[in-house]
Amino acid sequence: MSEVELLLVNSSESCTMYTIQFLNDDMSEFEKFISKFRADSELNRDFQAIMRFVEQILSNGALERYFRREGKMNDSVVALPVLKSKLRLYCLRLTDKILILGNGDVKNSRTYQENDTLQGYVMDLQKFERILKQEMRSGNVEITEKEIITNKNFEL
Repeated sequence: MSEVELLLVNSSESCTMYTIQFLNDDMSEFEKFISKFRADSELNRDFQAIMRFVEQILSNGALERYFRREGKMNDSVVALPVLKSKLRLYCLRLTDKILILGNGDVKNSRTYQENDTLQGYVMDLQKFERILKQEMRSGNVEITEKEIITNKNFEL
């Protein structure tokens, strides 16, 4: 079990973006993704494309067309970008106005399940979403049109 907290990344009229951070880590999952690829010249074009999508989503909302469905039918796991890219950034798209940015990596297999690192990121988001839903049912978390309201950390 590890404890995670939900952190606000950015917010606009159209979308509120969060990420999760394991309490035993120095950086959030989204910060880890950025620091991993920001200076990678070989993957720079793919990284920049993902960052442009993140900016567009902030402007326009977390609309379905921006994402590639991942995960299972009963979860909200999606990936950026939808276009051909060596990189994947995994997210939870809860609504058109609420997005949780996760982590990602180079996708060098046909599916994320064939890559332990990618599968780990997807599973973290799936677990987090399950816990978030449990906490909503028990009244510890409220999800409004544009935000997730909670003052607690979550056990993953």
